[in-house]
Amino acid sequence: MGMIKTDRLVFEYIRKDEENQIEEVMRAVDGVSLDIEKGQFVAILGRNGSGKSTLAKHMNALLFPTDGVIWVGDKDTREEENLWEVRQSAGMVFQNPDNQIIATVVEEDVGFGPENIGVPSAEIWKRVQESLEAVGMTAYRKASPNHLSGGQKQRVAIAGVMAMRPQCIVLDEPTAMLDPNGRQEVIRTVRELNQAEGITVILITHYMEETVFSDRIFVMDRGKIQMAGTPREIFSQVEELKALHLDVPQVTELGAALAASGLPLSSGILTISELVQALVEARESGACIQSVNQMMEKQEEPEPEAGESILELRDVTYRYGRGTPMEVKVLKEISFAIPKGQFLSIIGHTGSGKSTLIQHLNGLLKPDSGEVLFHGESIYREGYDKRILRGKVGLVFQYPEHQLFEETVFADVCFGPKNQGLPKEQIEARAKEALRLVGMDESFYTRSPFELSGGQKRRAAIAGVLAMEPEVLVLDEPTAGLDPGGRDEILDQIKKLHEEKGMAVVLVSHSMEDVARYAERLLVLEDGRIAYDGTPREVFRHYRELETMGLSAPQVTYLAEELRKNGFSLPGDITTVEEAKQAIENAFAGIDGGRETQPVRN
Repeated sequence: MGMIKTDRLVFEYIRKDEENQIEEVMRAVDGVSLDIEKGQFVAILGRNGSGKSTLAKHMNALLFPTDGVIWVGDKDTREEENLWEVRQSAGMVFQNPDNQIIATVVEEDVGFGPENIGVPSAEIWKRVQESLEAVGMTAYRKASPNHLSGGQKQRVAIAGVMAMRPQCIVLDEPTAMLDPNGRQEVIRTVRELNQAEGITVILITHYMEETVFSDRIFVMDRGKIQMAGTPREIFSQVEELKALHLDVPQVTELGAALAASGLPLSSGILTISELVQALVEARESGACIQSVNQMMEKQEEPEPEAGESILELRDVTYRYGRGTPMEVKVLKEISFAIPKGQFLSIIGHTGSGKSTLIQHLNGLLKPDSGEVLFHGESIYREGYDKRILRGKVGLVFQYPEHQLFEETVFADVCFGPKNQGLPKEQIEARAKEALRLVGMDESFYTRSPFELSGGQKRRAAIAGVLAMEPEVLVLDEPTAGLDPGGRDEILDQIKKLHEEKGMAVVLVSHSMEDVARYAERLLVLEDGRIAYDGTPREVFRHYRELETMGLSAPQVTYLAEELRKNGFSLPGDITTVEEAKQAIENAFAGIDGGRETQPVRN
């Protein structure tokens, strides 16, 4: 028998009313049969609500089947006497490491699990040492977890599971909250554990590029396994995946698009090196594109607007724990202005100061020194009405569903304009318009916000801010944890609002691909200072320096660099799949690659 095997596994969530009567039965896992061999690296993909996390929680008996059976090793999880061994065999690592780390010192946290299962003290410390070595965290053994980055915390969480000596590690979206460097750290760590230690790895993720080295991929939808195969087999089916709210790595999507244009490329290209090799071979075989009608002209990216400033920060400095031994200077002499109607994105590694910075934009935090001005007026002058400001500078937090609290969606969206003291007719008109703008029709009005999907909750929360008719919409990681389809829906909606309403948008994101696609201007924060300020093309041309800051560039930017090394004439500022497709087609049509532009550094 394999490491984990299920036979027609079913799990139902049952909701009851106040009188304990069954109100609704929702089948989250519906007849799933799979067999995962010992030592495999398996990825499970699926949209939000597809059942993948519910399935994962069966793998170490956090949940038990409604019907069917799951074996971990040779142990049936339904048998109570097996639970101890099942939970030692399969360890779980969750999305947020803060929910898993409980001790105040790294080594004590890693030793907590073995201690709880009665491992002798000498053996515990041996396991702690080995586990920290395995995840590359030995140097932080005596550190406080609170002082670690997101990627480091997640490696500590993995070490804590490793110290339990599991045969299998199940990771449920372990990189959803991490910056690019943190994501790479975690995936590199689990791949090394799989290859060096022979540990079975089951990875649930919404980042497709994390799965290309898997032995096998399962795709779930509506509680069922809809697709199963190798990464190449799965990612060859681009349209089928998109229909399931998923996507493919950028190089895979680009390869499929170029093949559709007539280049002799095989389907299911997974890595930059594979696509480079395929394009070099196509060039050497004499392949060419006769017509590139709509792609002949390279579209110039508009420079960030320099019109009237809505918001301006002047030499803003902020410290946490001011005057205490724990004082940390988070923002250091930050100065920039946001013009009317601009789409600005702020990027930076975990801990660079992004969330602290945006909380200054509507006065939630007050700087230790410096000024914040709204339409040229200091928001900290005596008598300034911050209630009005917060209606004009709307802030949507990282998990906007935490902003929902009313009984119905409509009541929740009405809350902001009601607090502005508007008459009932105007409140309701604004709420209806805001819900329309985020794509929620009347069928949502009377629903409880807590019964919505993840993407729907975020749209409802954004509607609640829009109903106050802000001039600036500030969003802190609004797509964290969403599936690719939900991510695109939210960002497309935000872009539409930006264009239709002319409102300025400030988007904090860890996705370099998203900011390249949507933003007009990027601010890069590093150690509390602005390191770069420019268009996405200008900033991402400095990708090697960005890597030293825990960031990266979009995958196609690296692809373009490798193609230039292999003699392709390409422009030096490719950041999206569409730009890469146009440039490569131009190269095969004999059109010169175009201009080079210089990055801007503060």
